[in-house]
Amino acid sequence: MDQYNPASEQAPRPGRRHSNDVTERRLEEEGSTLTEDELNEINHRLKLRPLAVYEIVRQEGEDELTRPTASLWWSGLAAGLSIGFSVFTQAALRAYLPDAPWRPLVECWGYAVGFLIVILGRQQLFTEITLTATLPVLARRKRKGLIAIARLWSVVFIANMIGTAAFGAGIAFDVLNLPGVTDAAIAISQGTLSPAPHYMLLRGIAAGWLIATVVWVLPSAENSSFLVIALLTYLIALFHLAHVVAGSVEALTLVFSGHMSFGHALWGFYLPALVGNVLGGSALFALISYGQVATELDQRGN
Repeated sequence: MDQYNPASEQAPRPGRRHSNDVTERRLEEEGSTLTEDELNEINHRLKLRPLAVYEIVRQEGEDELTRPTASLWWSGLAAGLSIGFSVFTQAALRAYLPDAPWRPLVECWGYAVGFLIVILGRQQLFTEITLTATLPVLARRKRKGLIAIARLWSVVFIANMIGTAAFGAGIAFDVLNLPGVTDAAIAISQGTLSPAPHYMLLRGIAAGWLIATVVWVLPSAENSSFLVIALLTYLIALFHLAHVVAGSVEALTLVFSGHMSFGHALWGFYLPALVGNVLGGSALFALISYGQVATELDQRGN
């Protein structure tokens, strides 16, 4: 079977060169005498058009779809381990902060740590690729694309789950000998996984939307990437939303510590959170993002 290769169908991508040309023409019509350096500075400050953002995210998705399986596996495993620091850092802040009404506002910032490591470190996170990998398939609906996205999602998700299992076991068995942090992690996990499955589904949709928003906003963020990732993932913790990968660390912490059965974790958390994240990131955000630029694309989807 031929390998999925969307790059061979790709047309030149829109970007800032287009904006710079428009700027130069406008300034020439108005008789401006700005220097080339000043024009470049204006170009640098121009916001990316939605079509340009779409093309950047789509290209990232195409790159992910064609990565070797081994690369996806190890990157996904690293992401599963790294995301554990979201739960662990949040638990550490709870353990060391006084029990005050304002404590959740501070401790939830710890949840952003794992996402910062994963996203800035370019590791493969399942909920992040639900948007990027979907856009190329929406643009060119072919059987090879569907097979490629199934391979990408399955390899990354399994690798993420193995990484979170290792981190969850480490917390449950207190391998770092930090009993206060372990107790705080268990308490946070119990609160996160307490909602009924239908609420977990809705919280999963909201979390999938926020992660897709991170992916969509980053091309325009430039030097603010750190703040964008930290703020939007902070909201996931603050609103007690359901993120299937980070939440897997919490679920398995409870399973390995004997506070929850695996069957309860599977039906009460994993399935509704997974479906919700996919719906929020792929079905809703990806379709809306594609829809807002669809009329600007050529017939091949470029």
